[in-house]
Amino acid sequence: MVITPILIISFIVVFILAWLFIKTIGDNKWISLLLTVIATPLLYFYLFYPIVNIFSSYHHQKHFDADNWAEYPELRFEMMDQLNDNNQLIGKTKAEIKTDFGTAEWYGWDDSIKANSKDQWNYNMGFKPGAFTKDQECIELQFKNDTVVAVKTYQLEKKFE
Repeated sequence: MVITPILIISFIVVFILAWLFIKTIGDNKWISLLLTVIATPLLYFYLFYPIVNIFSSYHHQKHFDADNWAEYPELRFEMMDQLNDNNQLIGKTKAEIKTDFGTAEWYGWDDSIKANSKDQWNYNMGFKPGAFTKDQECIELQFKNDTVVAVKTYQLEKKFE
């Protein structure tokens, strides 16, 4: 576990709240302190931390790896932050994209030709981690002269039945 300022502050908040609650049980400060020291880690890891994880959409970021892209589709969303931030896909050829990402999962719609264009490759990145996420994250790579000129991310609403 990496000790960060947020971890320390939240641990202190849980300690204070536990101290205030346990202090109402009895007047003995030493027993209250001992119970608070014992209860704080339990309350933090079994109550506070799970609730924070349910309502936050934080996700780990992973470095892009072509093998993991193909083998673990559920991790695709976590790998895309690195590629989007650095614009690493702009300028790559279709052959390089096909090697790294595989063939396009579907082609995007092009209004100029009123059909699906083989110059707009779309990939499913899965769902953003979180308890209340219903939108599926996708990425569209737009090619011109077999080279990536634009990268667009968008969401598709997934209906669960």
